[in-house]
Amino acid sequence: MIGVDARPEVVELLNDGRTALQEPGLAELIDRNRSRLEATSDIAAAAAGAEASFIVVPTPSTANGTFSTRYVIDAVNGIGRGLHRSKNYHVVSVTSTVMPLSTDLEVKPALEAASGRVVGETVGLCYNPEFIALGSVIRDMMHPDLVLIGESDPRAGEVVEAVHRTFIATGVQVRRMTWINAEIAKIAINTFVTTKISYANMLAELCEQLPGGDIDVVTDAIGVDRRIGHTYLRGAVGYGGPCFPRDNAALAAAAAQAGTRADIAVATDVINRRQVDRVARVVRAHAIPRQHRVGVLGLSYKPDTPVVEESQGVMLANRLATDGFATMVFDPSALPDAASALVPSISQARSLAQCVESADVLILMVPWPAFREIPALLRARPRTPLTIVDCWRLLDPADLEGLAEPVYLGKAGVRTASPQLAR
Repeated sequence: MIGVDARPEVVELLNDGRTALQEPGLAELIDRNRSRLEATSDIAAAAAGAEASFIVVPTPSTANGTFSTRYVIDAVNGIGRGLHRSKNYHVVSVTSTVMPLSTDLEVKPALEAASGRVVGETVGLCYNPEFIALGSVIRDMMHPDLVLIGESDPRAGEVVEAVHRTFIATGVQVRRMTWINAEIAKIAINTFVTTKISYANMLAELCEQLPGGDIDVVTDAIGVDRRIGHTYLRGAVGYGGPCFPRDNAALAAAAAQAGTRADIAVATDVINRRQVDRVARVVRAHAIPRQHRVGVLGLSYKPDTPVVEESQGVMLANRLATDGFATMVFDPSALPDAASALVPSISQARSLAQCVESADVLILMVPWPAFREIPALLRARPRTPLTIVDCWRLLDPADLEGLAEPVYLGKAGVRTASPQLAR
């Protein structure tokens, strides 16, 4: 197996059996398979000696929410040059997320021009996006809910399916279809998930305003319905990361380009964008700018990853600092990646204990397991007033009794400042 990357340092690391990526189990997996792995920056040479090429490059979002395929086309051109050196049948599979019609209108013409071949004859073309989340990539690849393959022809689809069958669990369902249907399905799946998240957050806001309301009780009940399910149905903060926000925007953009509407996707995004303001108003109800210190716990967009793209924790910290609060942040993994995204006045705690000790108000933005140590740290803290805004209901009220005032998002009685005061 040959990996290709334009960055020499990445190639060197893989050839040495190492990786700079922080992903659970990845270093061990590379070490176990070191004899089967090599890396190069020569994409044409790699393609010439292979039976299939998988393109996993960024597809950056544009100003209107669509995805750019410029890096995909660059990769296709390199593969095409390599195919001139070989007469063997070859399959090109695009794993990067693309817009509907991109495979047909952009990738196929580029591949045929670069390779001098005809798609469906001596070269196959598939769209094969992965459904993985940072922090659980290996598990997600081996145990996906489905493998989605958009194929130029059955032969190409069979090759890509065969590759997946070498590592996915027995019983995983494979769905093969045309390019356009696979392209729509990819962004539709992620958008449906974001809709569940925003729906749960909408209900959480409602529960906070009604006597006795409890989002966990509500979602536990409605999730029992098999038509709904419990997965991602948890009221807390908004979604972030490199996929969910942009896939949601892409579906709306695709609908607009097609002359139709994706109102649910738009509403989902509107609800998600107001979650940082929602939490800021809760903080404002318990703290005063230039008088109280706030600590934001969690800067990654989810646990078990250092990635801070579209991070709600980073957005909240910047909002509070801009609003005049002395703001300190801590994350078990994401502090280095978050540094450039934070406003200069924000300080980084050296440890969870330092952040707990320094703050008048703590906000738990990410449910890192390490944050369960907070009650123990509070016992060593001077008995000064402390409010903990627990967005995920991570801490047991009994463990905080006499140590801090807990405020649980999604439960009745949450106080919020007026929208005007929250800015």
